[in-house]
Amino acid sequence: MYLYNLARRKPDKVRAALLKLAQGELGPGFDAAAMFDARYNPWDQRLCLAPDGDLFRSIREGKAAVVNGEIERFTETGLKLASGETIEADVIVTATGLIVRLMGGAELFVDGELVDVGKRMAYKGVMLGGVPNLAFAIGYTNASWTLKCDLSADYVCRLLNHMDRRGYAVATPRANDGSVSEDPALPLNSGYVQRARALLPKQGLKQPWRMNQNYALDLLAYRFSAIEDGALAFRPCGSPQAATA
Repeated sequence: MYLYNLARRKPDKVRAALLKLAQGELGPGFDAAAMFDARYNPWDQRLCLAPDGDLFRSIREGKAAVVNGEIERFTETGLKLASGETIEADVIVTATGLIVRLMGGAELFVDGELVDVGKRMAYKGVMLGGVPNLAFAIGYTNASWTLKCDLSADYVCRLLNHMDRRGYAVATPRANDGSVSEDPALPLNSGYVQRARALLPKQGLKQPWRMNQNYALDLLAYRFSAIEDGALAFRPCGSPQAATA
């Protein structure tokens, strides 16, 4: 978490430190910046790690090479880059990014109206504003995805148990102050995230509508914060509203 926050505050220094580490692994015969320097800052996209140094060892031994550039087109024998360089290839594996499809492509309706998820705010990163009794999981971008999913599951169990004890049938997040930002749920500028901006729920300017990329803060919020925080509206069992929600 420290390194992530440092990268967000001082990206140039973290970039320089990462390239220095890579250069130390490669040795003087290679140019780490030519291979690994990116157009974006550290943690603007996911950061890849080689904890055993196997990638760098393969490069040092001549078993692998990294070419950093933009592909212009395929050729009969490989690839041509925008720089004019050509790369010969027997096999090309395309890895151009994910196509995000939320909730398996299901459409959401509330009272007969189609819900545009991309225009709704995420409540605690688990529910959608104005959508009753719906929970989902969005993981971390700067740590294990399942860390956040586990916390989300814990919170949903707390919520369901609370509703059972109080006799509630419906829980609906309500944003009352209109503090909506244009930040998407995933704070990355990766291509697959940018292509999905219209699909992803928005974040608010403050809690509980702001999604942390911080396990410690979420642990406190999900396991120990009040369930009835003023942003969740509840309806009891047997009410007409509960029956039609």
